[in-house]
Amino acid sequence: MEFVESDPLNTGSDGMEEDPSSGSGGSVVMLLNYTKARTSASIILRGANDFMCDEMERSVHDALSVVKRVLESKSLVPGGGAVEAALSIYLENYATSLGSREQLAIAEFARALLVIPKTLAVNAAQDSTDLVAKLRAFHNEAQVNPERKSLKWIGLDLVNGKPRDNKQAGVFEPTMVKTKSLKFSTEAAITILRIDDLIKLYPEDKQDKGKSYHDAVQSGELDG
Repeated sequence: MEFVESDPLNTGSDGMEEDPSSGSGGSVVMLLNYTKARTSASIILRGANDFMCDEMERSVHDALSVVKRVLESKSLVPGGGAVEAALSIYLENYATSLGSREQLAIAEFARALLVIPKTLAVNAAQDSTDLVAKLRAFHNEAQVNPERKSLKWIGLDLVNGKPRDNKQAGVFEPTMVKTKSLKFSTEAAITILRIDDLIKLYPEDKQDKGKSYHDAVQSGELDG
C-alpha cells in the first residue's frame, strides 16, 4: 500500500520519481513528493488478483468509515457488549420500580439487549452463557456500588474468553453508531408490533377444479 500526494495546482516544487517496485512489465507509478498544498491523498493497492484488491479496498473503506464516524460523534463508548450489558442491568432495575404492565415490556427490552454480547461470544466460539453472566455481574456491581464505578468499562475479551477492562485495552465504538443501532432496531420492533391485522391467501384447492353445476348443487355449495 502506498500513499501518493498530488498537487493539481502546481503550487509546490514537486519531485517526481518512478516507483522502482512496479517492474518493467507492470504499470508505472509516479510519486509526487514535497508538495506545498496537501489537500488530498490517494492510496494505491496492489494485489495478486482482483479478489485480493477488492478485499483490501473493503478493509480500507471500513477503516476510513470508522475514523469518519469517530470524528462526527466526538465521543466513544466501550465495546465488547459493555454498553448493552450496562443498559440491560439499568432497565431491569428500573422495571422493578414500576407497578403497571409497562414493567413487562421494559424487562423484555432489557433481556433483548443481551443478544449482542451473546452473539459476540457465540461467533468467537466461547461459552456465551458463562461470559454474559459474568459481564452482567460486573455491571451490576458498578451501578449499585459507587466505589466500583470503574467496572462500567468491563467488556468481553473474545480472544481469551473472559471479561476485561476495554478502556485499558483500547476497545471502543463511536457513540453515534451505538445510538443509531439501538434506535433503528427499536423502531423496527415497534413497527412489527403495530401490525394488528393479517391478510392470508390460501392456495386454491386443486380438487375443486372441474366441478360441474350438478355437483355444486348436490354438495350444497349454492345454498344461501
